[in-house]
Order: sequence, then C-alpha cells, then structure tokens
Amino acid sequence: MSVLVVGISHNSAPVQLLEQLAIDNDGLHKLVQEVSHTEHVTEATVIATCNRLEVYSEVDRFHGSVEELSRLLIGHADLRVEDVLPHLYVHYDDGAVSHLFKVTAGLDSMAVGESQILGQARAALQLGQELGTVGPALNTLFQQALRVGKRSHAETDIDKAAPSLVTAALERARATVGPVAGLRVVVLGAGAMAGLATATVSRMNAGEVVVLSRTADRAERLATEYGARSASMDTLAAEIAQADIVIAGAGARGHLVTPDMIGAKPVALIDLALTRDIDPACDDVPGAELIDLATLATDLHASEAGQEVLAVRGIVSQEVTAFLAARRQAQVTPTVVALRSMATTVVDAEMARLDGRLPGLDRATRDEVLRTVRRVADKLLHEPTVRVKELANDGGAISYERALAELFALDPQAVSAVTRPGIGEVQK
Repeated sequence: MSVLVVGISHNSAPVQLLEQLAIDNDGLHKLVQEVSHTEHVTEATVIATCNRLEVYSEVDRFHGSVEELSRLLIGHADLRVEDVLPHLYVHYDDGAVSHLFKVTAGLDSMAVGESQILGQARAALQLGQELGTVGPALNTLFQQALRVGKRSHAETDIDKAAPSLVTAALERARATVGPVAGLRVVVLGAGAMAGLATATVSRMNAGEVVVLSRTADRAERLATEYGARSASMDTLAAEIAQADIVIAGAGARGHLVTPDMIGAKPVALIDLALTRDIDPACDDVPGAELIDLATLATDLHASEAGQEVLAVRGIVSQEVTAFLAARRQAQVTPTVVALRSMATTVVDAEMARLDGRLPGLDRATRDEVLRTVRRVADKLLHEPTVRVKELANDGGAISYERALAELFALDPQAVSAVTRPGIGEVQK
C-alpha cells in the first residue's frame, strides 16, 4: 500500500480556476466519502483551503487510482476535465510524504511560512477520523506532518520572515489608505480567514472593526473576542460606504460587495475568499483599490524568506529521511517476526522430539539444552535480520524482506498477521 496525492493549488493553477473549484463543507464531506469508496482506496481525506484542494489516499494501485481521484476532484465543479487536468499534480509514495511535510511546514503556501496551514491539515485529519476514512497509514503520516510543521515554526522564524495573506494585503493597501491604525475596517465572514483578519487589524490598532456574517452568533463571538463590533448583513451597504478597508473572507456564492456600495472616499477592498466576495468591477470605481488572491500571489511569489526558508527546507529534508527510514523498517518487521517465529517453531519441535527420545532426561539438563539450542538459533538469525533492516534503508528495486521470506519459505499468513505496525514501532 502507498500514499497517493492528487491536487491543485495556487502553484499549479490560476486563482480564477481555484475559485471555480472551491468546495463548501457539505461538498467536502461528499468528496472524502466518494474517494474512500473508490476501488483500490483504503483510506482517504482532503485538505481544502482558499488556495489548494488536495486528495490524500492510501491505495494498492497507482494506475487507475490517479484517473479516478482526478475525476472525483474535478467532478464536484461544473468544469470540463480538459480545462482542469493540466493543472493537477500527483505525488506518490515517498513523494507524497515529502509534499505533505512541505505543506505543513509552510513551504508550499502562497505566503511562505504561514502557520494557518497547520490548522487546515489538522482539520483534514479530524474530518477523516470522524468519517472513518482515515486509518493507520494516513493517521501516522498526518500526525508526523503536523509535528514537522510545529518544529519548523519552533526552531526558525519562518512565520515572521514571510507575511500572512492578511498582512501582505494590508501592506499593499497602505498606498491607498495608509497604515491601519485609526482606520475603520469592515470584515466579512466569521471563519478562519475572517478571524485572522480581525485579529490582525485589532493588533494594528484599527480605529473601529466591524464584523458581518450571515451567521449572526458567530459574528458576535468573533467581534467580542477582539473588542470589535458585529453588525447585521442588512446594514452591509451602509457599513461598506463608510469603510476605509474591507476584508472579505466569507466565500459567498455571489458577490457581497458591489460597485454601487462604495463611497466617495478612498477604500482598499481585500478579497481573500474563494469564491470571490467582491465584484471585480469594484476596482474600476475611483478611489477604490481591489486586492485579491491573484494580486497577492504575484507579490508573494516575488518575496523571499531567505535563510529561514533554507532552514525549514533542511528540517523537512531531515524529517522526510527519518520518516521513510522508519517506514521501511516497519515494512521489514513482519518478515523478521515471521522468521523468528519459524525458528521458535523449529526449536520447539526439536525439543519435543528430544523428549520422546530421552524421556528420563532430568529437568536441569533439558533446560540447558533448550537454552543452547535457542542461542544457536538466535546467533544464526541475528546477522540476516540486522542486514535485511540495513539493506531496506538503502531503497532500490530489490525487496530484501521478500527475498528473505522466499529463502526461508515463510508462511505468508504469518507475515501478514503482524503487518501495519505504527511508524517507528518494532515488534519483537
């Protein structure tokens, strides 16, 4: 079994296409369940963010699985396969491990080093656990990936070296409305992106922050947490007309902000949602500047986090190497256990034969003979078992554990009975 990733992100597709592939909560649940019911798939979950949609699965076959997962990923949107397929990417087995570790470390984010992806990866794991579609393989992989992300942020300043999407957008907005301090900011939505926006502008001493959401109680909770004010969506036009900055992260179906809502004074319109909350035509209104994900992607692509990025890449490389080595060790372990089990069976059979031939053998002598035979068996097996673990770490095309099983005629059932230990666990 191997891990397969089929995905699309800001690195492979334009924002306009990602917008059309945006998925709501019900659609996300449906996609995960459809993937899990696919032939050759034993485990599945999905990471869905404003700039990526990735299907993670454990499969027993590469060909066929790629085609089916690609079809399901594209299928939930009203798009032609030929329009999306060139923008999909595939990572398999070792490559899938490396990709997820880079994602959780923030190296694959639009804003390199941002930590929000950790919560999004954790949400994907929890979703799979709740739906019963995540098993030992993906659970182990995602848990380790989350640890890699935490280590990257704990040991480097990668999250400080590169801005979040909100921070980058506000920095760009300075040219139109100046620094945030003292300004009137309207936040649309009450989810993760809106929460990040509210926290950021509050920290920057915005003059007034107003939170609007179609879910009034969530807007109230978010506003209360940061000393802001919540308002009804019925007052949206009036709030927009008086705003200096509008940050939209609701992901509504249809535009929430339209040109006729914009007042006469300069205003920065920041749209961080997929699908778009702000009508692109707002950018044509005098005094208004529209900053969306496409704009930010260009800005952030040109920025560099320098030495911090190099440090995180080093951490990811170390963690990938260690994880793959542990996984190979785990794959070898069942064969080693089966070999030792066979040796124990042979020793027991020979001792039973000895008991039949020498029924009067005293207990002390029999125990000494048993210890001697076991020592001989252990010494004969020690070198092959050590070497097969060492050779497994070399990778390559040769399956040394399979060769060992063939040479010693090991019972396949004995091997499969102890398969799938957790990464890093050694059965004795």
